[in-house]
Amino acid sequence: MDGATQTSEALRRADALRRRGAALRRSGDVEAAEDAELDAISASVGDPGLMQAAGALLDNDLPVAEQILRPHLKARPTDVAAIRMMAELGARVGRLADAEKLLRRAIQLAPAFTPARANLATVLYKQNRPAEAIEELDRLQATDATTDNLRAAALGRIGSYEEAIGIYEQVLETVPNQPKVWMSYGHALKTVGRQDDGIAAYRRALNLSPSLGEVWWSLANLKTVRFGDEDVAAMAAALDDQAPTKDDRLHLNFALGRALEERERYEESFAHYAEGNRIRAATIGHRAGEVTKLVDQSTALFTTPFFAARAGQGCPAPDPIFILGMPRAGSTLVEQILASHPEVEGTMELPDIPALARTIGKPGEDYPARIADLEPDALRALGQDYLDRTRIQRKTGRPYFIDKMPNNWVHAGLIRLILPNARIIDARRGPLDCCFSNFKQHYARGQGFSYSLSDMGHYYADYVALMAHFDTVMPDPPHRLIHERLIEDPEGEVRRLLDHLGLNFDPACLRFHENERAVRTASSEQVRRPINRDGVGQWRPYEAWLDPLKAALGPALDTWAQ
Repeated sequence: MDGATQTSEALRRADALRRRGAALRRSGDVEAAEDAELDAISASVGDPGLMQAAGALLDNDLPVAEQILRPHLKARPTDVAAIRMMAELGARVGRLADAEKLLRRAIQLAPAFTPARANLATVLYKQNRPAEAIEELDRLQATDATTDNLRAAALGRIGSYEEAIGIYEQVLETVPNQPKVWMSYGHALKTVGRQDDGIAAYRRALNLSPSLGEVWWSLANLKTVRFGDEDVAAMAAALDDQAPTKDDRLHLNFALGRALEERERYEESFAHYAEGNRIRAATIGHRAGEVTKLVDQSTALFTTPFFAARAGQGCPAPDPIFILGMPRAGSTLVEQILASHPEVEGTMELPDIPALARTIGKPGEDYPARIADLEPDALRALGQDYLDRTRIQRKTGRPYFIDKMPNNWVHAGLIRLILPNARIIDARRGPLDCCFSNFKQHYARGQGFSYSLSDMGHYYADYVALMAHFDTVMPDPPHRLIHERLIEDPEGEVRRLLDHLGLNFDPACLRFHENERAVRTASSEQVRRPINRDGVGQWRPYEAWLDPLKAALGPALDTWAQ
């Protein structure tokens, strides 16, 4: 009989302690009940079966862990230690909602079991629910470096960067030899514009862990750091070493691609970009056809009569300004320009519209079709829900705020229905510069199309097609702002943009680079300089390798600016 089903002495003691804890709770003796519940957990983890499951989790042998835990929990559904292990298993395979349910059950059974609450905070953070994660962390009786790091990361997600920086500094005073904490600290410093301090933090991380690829990429991603020959040699040596993880290798390849591009060694540079993209693409399984299907369904659903039948519905608030389109199309620049206006607050790329869309249906399947079934009250509620969810991001009393999630272009029809008075800006850049800039960019998450030149071209073409459709059927369609035109005539384009938004011209919008607001995206350092042409034509030295991109773009290669 294996350890998962054997009734060991540890399990018998744990069962008895759980019964005692339940009885004490019924009698109102909460403190004694908590002691019994925690003692039950301690006893349970001594069971041979659960020890074997813990070992399997440690070895990342998830099938073996699951094979032990499932029958154990069937026999003992209130075993909090086993529930927490099953939650960890679920989180590792991406079943975050299941992990959350399990952890909430564990806390319900043993409210004083702080490891489960800390795990719950992590799962909430991974689901883009940082405010809820902070609430759980606030309930912890004690913290450590791990939970402090999580709190700092969650604070960054809601725009509380200075508080996050303070926490990182406290952690590093206690544990100064943690390279990933130095890296996170560098991210926060970069975001608030302390570039030199951020670079110093990144360098400190590399002194501790020279093969930590994400730090090399973070330096490259500043786009203002020129790597020295010693840096190139160190990255090449790290790649030659078999120790780096797959994650390290993909980051090192992207960083080396950038360093070799600076040296005009374009063939070697492209090879590293391609290898980084190959590694990443193998882990995500993007299917270009699913985006095309979603676009086709949206085109069929959103028609002039469809919008007309729903006129006056939705939440009437005019607060949001959506900047959408392709990543690397200049949306951060547009946000920085608008956030320099005294009536507009910049936030970040907010995940809330995609999250609301998922409550309606699964994209490409019953979404967007189920939008047709939404009653006026439901449309209004969705709009209000969006405002409620994003309120935590608003730190000033300015009447308008920006949501610059580029991928919201696939949800532009939903946005117009639930927030009919919101403004939508289509920030667009020429396809070859835009798409190749994406190919050189490694994203932490969310841009699965960007790791293949062919997928990139199809994605851009789908985006152009859907926006062209909305030009003709949507009331108050998106205002198209062409990046290349903004570079050539900044004042003219800014005046036209502000006029579309109903805002008076303010000269501060042309001095956007003086704005000291925090900027989270990959363009954070670029928008702290005046408008320039540095990014124009960067694809040209790589043209020999871009045929798959051109073929996938199809007609959009020539018609993108229409």
